[in-house]
Amino acid sequence: MAFVGSSFPAHAAPEDTLVVNPAQSAIYLDENYYSLLEDPTGRLSFAEVHSPAWSRRFERLRGSGHPSNINRTQSAYWLRITVRHALNETAAWYLELYDSHIGQAVFFRPRPGAAAGYDSVVTGASLSFATRPHPYKNFLFDLPPRPGQTATYYLRLHSDTRTSFRAMLHSGPGLIPELSVQYWLLGVFYGVLAIMLLYNLILFFFLKEQTYLFYVLYVLSGTLLFLTEDGLGFQYLWPGGPGLNHFIGAAAPVLLLITFAVYASGFLDMASRLPTLYRVGRWVVGLSTTLLVLDAALIHSGFSFWLYLLPYGLLYYSAFRAYRSGLRPARYLLLAQALVATSLVFLIMRKLGINFYNNAYTVYSLYAAFVAEVVILSYALGEKLKGLMDTTLLTQHRLLKQLRKKHQAQDRLVEQMRENQELKDRLNSELEALVTQRTAELRRQNDTVAAQNRELLEANGLLALQSAAIENLNAELSRDLHAEKAARIEAREVDFGEFSQIYPDKDACLRYLADLKWGHSSYRCRKCGHEKSCEAREPHARRCTRCRYVESATAGTLLQKCKFSIVKALYAVFLLHAHRGNYSASELARVLELRQATSWAFAQKVLAALQRRRQAADYEDGEPWTHVLLDATTEPELAEEASVDSEK
Repeated sequence: MAFVGSSFPAHAAPEDTLVVNPAQSAIYLDENYYSLLEDPTGRLSFAEVHSPAWSRRFERLRGSGHPSNINRTQSAYWLRITVRHALNETAAWYLELYDSHIGQAVFFRPRPGAAAGYDSVVTGASLSFATRPHPYKNFLFDLPPRPGQTATYYLRLHSDTRTSFRAMLHSGPGLIPELSVQYWLLGVFYGVLAIMLLYNLILFFFLKEQTYLFYVLYVLSGTLLFLTEDGLGFQYLWPGGPGLNHFIGAAAPVLLLITFAVYASGFLDMASRLPTLYRVGRWVVGLSTTLLVLDAALIHSGFSFWLYLLPYGLLYYSAFRAYRSGLRPARYLLLAQALVATSLVFLIMRKLGINFYNNAYTVYSLYAAFVAEVVILSYALGEKLKGLMDTTLLTQHRLLKQLRKKHQAQDRLVEQMRENQELKDRLNSELEALVTQRTAELRRQNDTVAAQNRELLEANGLLALQSAAIENLNAELSRDLHAEKAARIEAREVDFGEFSQIYPDKDACLRYLADLKWGHSSYRCRKCGHEKSCEAREPHARRCTRCRYVESATAGTLLQKCKFSIVKALYAVFLLHAHRGNYSASELARVLELRQATSWAFAQKVLAALQRRRQAADYEDGEPWTHVLLDATTEPELAEEASVDSEK
C-alpha cells in the first residue's frame, strides 16, 4: 500500500504530549495535540498505522496547512494523541468528540497492565446508538488511569459529511457535573421551544391567523434540526435508526428553509407589499431546495450550507424593504435573523475546519440565538396582530362616523326635497305667467338681433380687409427687422444676445454655412471633383453622387472640428473680424463664458485666417466678415460612407 503513503511526508513533527493531572477537570484538545494521517483509500489497518513506517508519516495538525476537519468525505482520517498521566492520577479520563455527525469513529487505546497491544471501541452516527460506550449524545471514550505513564491513543474517523475534529478531555470527577449542566441547559432550551410552540398554536386556533401556523411549523423544523445537531434525537427518539438520523439531519435544514420562507413571506405581506421580490424569492427558494436535495441524495459535496446564503439573504433584504415601506414589526425579524446569522458564522467556521473563537459559548451560541429569535418573532407576531386590530378598530370607528354622517345627510336631504317640492309648485305657477310675457319680449328682441346681425356682417367684411392689410404690413416689418439686424451685424454694432437671435442654434449656423459654401456657386466634390450631390444624413451636409463622399457644412471653414458651441464660435469670428484681431482672449472668454485656454486657441486660429485673408489677392478693405469663414487652408472632414459599386 505504498501508493497511499506517497501523499504524506516521510518525516513529520510529532504531536505535543498532553499532560493531565487531578487538579484539572477538563482540557480542550488544541491542534498542536493532534497528529494527522489521511488515508485516501480508507483501507489502512491499525496494525499498519501503528507500525514504525507509518508512524513516521503522521503530521502534526498545527502548522501543516491541513484544515482541522474531515475535508474529503471519501478519505479516512487517523488522529494520534499522546497523553502523560500524573503520578498521583487515580481517576479515569474521558475523551469527548463534540461533533455527533461523524459516520464512523473507532478509538484505539493501549490495554491496561503489562499486556501489549490495543483494544478498540467502534461507534458512529452510521451505527446504532447502542454501540456508544456511554449513553451520551456525543461520542465519549474511556481513558483508564495510568499513574506516571505516557500512552498514545488513536482515532480513526470516516464520515460522508464535513465534520470537525473538536474534542475535550474530561476527568472522571468533573464529567458528571459537566454533563448535568449541559443536559439541564438543553432541557431549558427545548422547554422554551415547547412553550412557544404551544402558545402560538393556541393563538392560531383562536385567531385563525395563518402566520401563526407557519411560525409553528418553522419552530418545529428548527427543533428537529437542533435534535439532530446535538444528538439528543438520536439518543432518545430514534436510537435504533441511524439511517433515519442521517435522513432527518439532511432534511431538517431544508424544511427549516421552506418553513421560514413561507412564514417570512406571510409575515412581511410580500405578495402585496413586494410583489417582485415575492416572485423572485419563490424561484430562489425552489431552486435552492432542489440543489440541497440533490446534494444530500447524490453529490455529497459537503458545501451545501453555502446554498442557504442566497435565499436567507434575499428574505433578509425583503424584511429591510418591508420595514422601509412602513411595516414596523419587520424590525424584529431583522434583529432576530441578525442574531442567528452571527451565530451561524461560528458553525460555518467549524464546518470548514477554521479555528475561530471555538469555545463553549460559540458552540452553543446558535441555541441562544434561536431561543432569542423565537421569543422576538413571537413578540413581533403579537405586535403585528395588535397593529392589525388597531387598524381594524380605527377603520370601524371611521365607518361608524361616516354612517352617522350619512344618516344625518339623508335626513337633511329628505327635508330639502320636501321644501324643493313646495318651491317647485310655487315656481311653476309663476313661470307660466312669465312665459307668456317673455315670449312677446323675445319676439321683439329677435327682430332687433336680426337687424344687428346684418350690421355685423357688413362690419366683418371691413375687418377682413383691414386684417389682410395688417398681415402684409407685419411681414414687411419682419423682413425689415431681419435686414436691419443683418445690417447691424455688418456694421459691427451687436452683442451676443442680439447675434444669437439671428443665429439661435446649431441648425441655423449650419444652414448659414451651407448657404455660404454652396448657395451661390455650384457644388464640387473635394475628393473626386464631381459636381452633383444629394442630401446626407447629417444636417445640411452634401453627399457626392459618384464617390459617396460626405462633406459637412463646417468642412473647409474655420468652424471645422470646433469643440464648443458653434453659435459662440460664429460670434467669436464676428468679434475678431470686427475689431481687426484686436480683441483679447480673456475678454472673449468672458463674453462667451468659455475657458481662457479654449478662447485663446480658437482666437489664434481665427487670427491666422484673418492674416491669410489680408494677404489674399482678392482681398478688399471693409469686406464682410463672412469671407473669413471660408478659410481654404482648413483640412476637410473625412466623413465618408461606403461607396456603392456602380457596376452592381
